[in-house]
Amino acid sequence: MSPLQQLIADVPQQGQVRWIGVRPQSRAAMIELEAVEARREAGLTGDHARPGPRNARQVTLIQWEHLAVISSLLGRPAEQPVLAQDLRRNLVISGINLFSLKNRRFRIGQAILETTGWCQPCARLEQNLGLGTFQAVRGHGGITARVIQSGIIRLCDTLQVEPLDLQTL
Repeated sequence: MSPLQQLIADVPQQGQVRWIGVRPQSRAAMIELEAVEARREAGLTGDHARPGPRNARQVTLIQWEHLAVISSLLGRPAEQPVLAQDLRRNLVISGINLFSLKNRRFRIGQAILETTGWCQPCARLEQNLGLGTFQAVRGHGGITARVIQSGIIRLCDTLQVEPLDLQTL
């Protein structure tokens, strides 16, 4: 294994669930939860994500630390920060760079998820949060994932990266 492959394979950080939310319908307000069931190939209970093995966007995750970055890029005062529910992601995770999870499986609580891509901002964010939101969220929108193993995810649960199959590098 090359030094670069070793650096990519090693993810010593662990994350922590800071916020959980679901959308019962596409344009509905987010519902904040203390725990949620992640269902294999179906996403989160109560969320409108389309079920099935081909749906790569069953769960969306964003970094807690990026909420402050997005607020800053929008020029928001500290007393009016961008909130997790404003960005319409399911899980907000602190303490780990979510981009290090590219092509990886990870455990949160009892569930195992697999990263499927980057979560790009949508035009609706611009409509809801104001001019410049689309550009502020670019590169900070988080990741998409699918559920590989069902289980319960709770606030304060740890996100741990599953060991990488070194044969696939």
